[in-house]
Amino acid sequence: MQLYQNQQLKLYNSLSGKKEIFKPLNEGHIGMYVCGPTVYSNVHLGNCRTFMSFDMIFRYFKHLGYKVRYVRNITDAGHLVDDAEDGEDKIAKKARLEQLEPMEVVQRYTVDFHNILQKFNFLPPSIEPTATGHIIEQIEIIKDILEKGYAYEQNGSVYFDVAKFNESYEYGKLSGRKLEDMIANTRELTGQDEKKSPQDFALWKRAEPQHIMRWPSPWGDGFPGWHLECTAMSTKYLGETFDIHGGGMDLKFPHHECEIAQAEASNGHAPVRYWLHANMLTMNGKKMAKSTGNNILPGEIFTGENDILSKAFTPSVVRFFMMQAHYTSILDLSNDALLASEKGYNRLMDALDTLDKLEAGKSSTFDVRSWQQECYDAMNDDFNTPILIAKMFDAVKHINLIKEGNESITAADKSTLKGVLSAFIFDVLGLERKTDVGTGSDKLTAVVELLIQLRKDARDNKDFSTSDKIRDQLSAMGIQLKDGKEGTTFSVS
Repeated sequence: MQLYQNQQLKLYNSLSGKKEIFKPLNEGHIGMYVCGPTVYSNVHLGNCRTFMSFDMIFRYFKHLGYKVRYVRNITDAGHLVDDAEDGEDKIAKKARLEQLEPMEVVQRYTVDFHNILQKFNFLPPSIEPTATGHIIEQIEIIKDILEKGYAYEQNGSVYFDVAKFNESYEYGKLSGRKLEDMIANTRELTGQDEKKSPQDFALWKRAEPQHIMRWPSPWGDGFPGWHLECTAMSTKYLGETFDIHGGGMDLKFPHHECEIAQAEASNGHAPVRYWLHANMLTMNGKKMAKSTGNNILPGEIFTGENDILSKAFTPSVVRFFMMQAHYTSILDLSNDALLASEKGYNRLMDALDTLDKLEAGKSSTFDVRSWQQECYDAMNDDFNTPILIAKMFDAVKHINLIKEGNESITAADKSTLKGVLSAFIFDVLGLERKTDVGTGSDKLTAVVELLIQLRKDARDNKDFSTSDKIRDQLSAMGIQLKDGKEGTTFSVS
């Protein structure tokens, strides 16, 4: 018997606006699609939080014994600047600015995306399809929607007719918007506009002569609309109806709303049973943005090479920080929050070490079985990781009391406790048992501190050649030095 058969899971469904008991279409099997990155720049920390939330959800489903087909796409074409209907493709723009081929841009930032997620200990999805790899499927869906009367062609572009669709279906049901209100709050179309209505969105865009990324179609050379790729790839790999579609809260409208419309127009029914949305990450109480300087990349956190944080933090500490908030809540990143998370992470790891060394007694003063179900109850309540972590620290308290001789635990309960803690900490939360950044083993620390002192001596003697050589060779080995007012610290990447 699989664990899921004894655990009732509730999910907050964005479509209904309430928690619902989760029942997959096919018992024991789950189909889950999550909108992946547009690979035109280094992966944003806020995006990492979204992907980490769904990695945790994927992990918990697997822990419960479900067979999960997890599809997370790569957007490598069709995503226009500012998500507008007109303008330049984000990847094509980056290629033009950096004088690269678009697929060079895609390759560079796809590699970066995978490297960062690997450091965060993500499980790879079952399938990771690309938009450019599914142009044929997207064209076929457009032809189908055109044939059914929910789209129209204009000068080599194809637009989805939202008003026509709304006569038979409900556009706006995911975001809670009414079409009449949207129409009332939008500008009039100008003479240059090709669309019948401002609410209509592109299924296929005609490529201007200067547009680099282009494909042949029945309507001429062009490229697919951004929303279409997810409809094509999710239905191809998960079917016309599947269990879960996830993404960031910012994608609810228009992206996910348009996905629903496209799928319903093409297939005649709703594509997704449960819509899950992860919330945003802020920093020091403000929105993260490159333009304001209130921004930090994951790699800059790991190395400590930034002007925002006091030190470097391991990927596991950052992951633990993110797991301390519910995935639907706004989470604020700060130096103090990461320092507190580091202390909590270390307490958790120390408790695991202590548990291994505890001597078993004849009786247990800690009700391990009851505590175990409380852990599952937390995760079964829409993946409530903050409550789960609180339960973890309840166990830490008891472990320390047993160590001090104030409580006792039987061998059987000790084995159960160790198994449950390991399962939730490593398998579900995805933390790793790694040495903290900036310390390393005692021997490594001693050697690096000796080299730091030799480098300082060289600099004091104006022997900058030796000083630079020590720094560069340490960097080549993955050991980064950071000079500050209080001396030089190091981190291991």
